[in-house]
Amino acid sequence: MKLSRILAAVTLAAALGGWATGPAAAAIPASPSAPAPDTAPEPQARMIGEELTASVAVLYTSDRQSRQEIRHPGAAYVKVHFSQLRLAPGDYVTVSNPAGTEVHTYHGKRTDGDADHTQHGRAGFGAMSIDGDVAVITLHATGKRSADQLTKRGYGAFTDGYWRGYSEEEIIANNPSPRSVCATDARRNVVCYQTSFPTEYSRSRAVAKLLIGGGGSCTTWRVGSTNRLLTNKHCFSTQAQVASSEVQFNYQCTTCTGTTAGAGTKVSGSTLIKVSPGSSSQLDYTLYSVNNFANIGSFGYLVLETTASATGQRIYIPGHGDGSPKRLSIYEDTQGGTQCTIKNANINTYNISYSCDTSGGNSGSPVLNANHKVVALHHLGGCPNNQGAKIHLIYNDIKNDIVNS
Repeated sequence: MKLSRILAAVTLAAALGGWATGPAAAAIPASPSAPAPDTAPEPQARMIGEELTASVAVLYTSDRQSRQEIRHPGAAYVKVHFSQLRLAPGDYVTVSNPAGTEVHTYHGKRTDGDADHTQHGRAGFGAMSIDGDVAVITLHATGKRSADQLTKRGYGAFTDGYWRGYSEEEIIANNPSPRSVCATDARRNVVCYQTSFPTEYSRSRAVAKLLIGGGGSCTTWRVGSTNRLLTNKHCFSTQAQVASSEVQFNYQCTTCTGTTAGAGTKVSGSTLIKVSPGSSSQLDYTLYSVNNFANIGSFGYLVLETTASATGQRIYIPGHGDGSPKRLSIYEDTQGGTQCTIKNANINTYNISYSCDTSGGNSGSPVLNANHKVVALHHLGGCPNNQGAKIHLIYNDIKNDIVNS
């Protein structure tokens, strides 16, 4: 078995056939497109990674398997982009972590059972991301290798780049943001509330991390019982952006003081259904669907409150601020202290306000009331008036596109 480590970005590989489905790009940008900024209070999207070039070829050998690694020390994740797969029928490529606990499989021609993938406006496709700083690309030969396969470099799996996730320090450096943690950060890993707030914990299962184009991050969630998800318009708003994105359910720590999480369940964006009119300070929603919807059915869904909320109502917010494992905002300042409430149910035409802690990456989080229905779609940060778009107004826009029961 051949093994080598790719430690730095190098030149682009040529895009050939196989999985190549779009126009070839002349070069890969240094980082993916960031959601556009707006006036204060600010939208709370987050950049959590960047794209790098890497020309990697995994070629046939006399062994049944050959492999290469893309290694970026300290990366939170590695997401590989293949420019081409040129494989014999039945042969396949896997992208995995070194332990083999997260594995995504792809054949030379799309086959039932293959993992989801993402599209990025150029030839080839993005494999689903691998949590951690090493992605192992393995070519699996199931039959006899031909002389052409062994001697010609046109056969095998070829990459032209990858995305790597920033460290916590890099996320802070790359995301100047308004003060959205009001006083002391009272957010905790969702598992901290499994016993004390069991329904809040259970409802949070429908909430997922959104990885946009390989480098941007927001929060998203299932709305209603069908294949429908909501996030913010300022997170993404086009079909191309939906197709370039991953949705990661069950990305959460298993202990209250934990800092790392398992990979959970990842699916890719499928179809853009509806986008709100107006600016990011208004309703600011995107409704869309995902591929392999059956894979996320066990995480449940949320329903929308269809009437206006009132000042003083208790609320809580599950989400992936900073692209981190899922946390819950239940208390405003300290554990066991004042619980989050709506400060102003009519701060303006479109929004309610609250001091419940959020941060960049919480964009798209659901704001739920004591009856565990969604009352707002969080999207603007800036203490003391973090804001969410009024969900009963969003409901009026999308009620014919969802099953809200």
